[in-house]
Amino acid sequence: MRILVVNGPNLNLLGKRELAIYGKTTLWDIENRLKKKFSKVKFEFYQSNSEGAMIDMLQKGMDGAFDAVIINPGAYGHYSYAIQDAVSALKIPVVEVHLTNIHAREEFRHRLVIAPVCKGVITGLGPMGYELAVQYLLEA
Repeated sequence: MRILVVNGPNLNLLGKRELAIYGKTTLWDIENRLKKKFSKVKFEFYQSNSEGAMIDMLQKGMDGAFDAVIINPGAYGHYSYAIQDAVSALKIPVVEVHLTNIHAREEFRHRLVIAPVCKGVITGLGPMGYELAVQYLLEA
């Protein structure tokens, strides 16, 4: 299985920013844990602070390069209809992941605009959310 893992704005700062909210685990740690735990999966990891760059990467999923996508759109998850359109165009399963429990945070974080076009959403389980997304995609 080939899985594209797309991470949005500020996720490159995991382990450095707001440690009380996001913890000490870095994006690199998450990626390495996935590669180690799911050694038979071919991952492509991508992080960008740019909405357009994320859309360009997601569109690569339209040409058969990937079997599934895991996306943590960060703050874009709350308002990016452009990313929603890109995900909607994919003919492969997409799972949205958020590290924190968005429902226990600020009101603006409670609404996800990309989630309705995803196969599922995992929120509030920290880095394990990525692992659960992979496990689901392998078993689905």
